[in-house]
Amino acid sequence: MIKPESILYTAEAHVSGGREGTGETSDGNLKVTLTIPKELGGPGGSGTNPEQLFAVGYAACFLSAVKLVGRLSKVAIPDTAAITSKVETGRAGERYALQVELDVSLPGLDQAEAEKIVAEAHERCPYSNATRGNMDVKLTVSV
Repeated sequence: MIKPESILYTAEAHVSGGREGTGETSDGNLKVTLTIPKELGGPGGSGTNPEQLFAVGYAACFLSAVKLVGRLSKVAIPDTAAITSKVETGRAGERYALQVELDVSLPGLDQAEAEKIVAEAHERCPYSNATRGNMDVKLTVSV
């Protein structure tokens, strides 16, 4: 298990109602209505869900890790770099489990160099470190 040596930032949120409730960060910058997707037996609708929030959070954090590795490697990461993430939930026996796909687009880079940067980012990203050994994370790289 990797633990921080010192805490640099704390995000705090309050949720009520679970998957059919509301969530808000302590600073008020994020306020969401939570709705269970139809695929999971809920009504669907205009609310978001934990899988969507995780997909955005993981992709944003991972792209930042890619940019950090690029800077440290003296490789210019293009402004058009992007990640499409999929967070899938399903049954695993009597439990539920998640799996993730991150499709990393690094246009203009050499394929081998892009794959090396993504592999290093996967070692540095806090989301990757939190999920490693706990869920399947599939990485694809396109240039």
